Amino acid sequence: MRRIIVATLLALSTPASAQQVGEVGVDWVGNDIIIEAIADPEVEGVTCHVAYFERSLIDRLSQGNWFEDPSNASIACRQTGPIRIGDIDRSPDGEQVFRESRSIILKTLRIKRIFDEANQTLIYLAHAQELTEGSAKMSISTVPLYNATLAEAPTE
Repeated sequence: MRRIIVATLLALSTPASAQQVGEVGVDWVGNDIIIEAIADPEVEGVTCHVAYFERSLIDRLSQGNWFEDPSNASIACRQTGPIRIGDIDRSPDGEQVFRESRSIILKTLRIKRIFDEANQTLIYLAHAQELTEGSAKMSISTVPLYNATLAEAPTE
């Protein structure tokens, strides 16, 4: 059983890692807004900053919902160095750059990257994905590719 759990956790591992860079207290019960920096693992020179709400123990006790944080998130992505793009997914669905659990099982915060080739722009979408129902809460940020070095698109 332990091997199955470890294999599942490895399969669900995050392609990029987040580094907490800020924490803002919003009320007297200890709820916070967390700000994390996430470097895109396939696009050197792009960093996204994500802000989300983290509930305190007091809030969890008073609300009765122990295992879940709100779906709200905000994202801003910028060029933080020379942009070099690796082998990225160029399909309209894009690819997942980051994922973080927002509840025990049912909800995750995800960041997807979509390449808008016609406009030479990377689009980053932060959204919640829930097992039981979708959420319309999302945030978007774009990074123009003025002088980026692009890997060649794979030929088939």
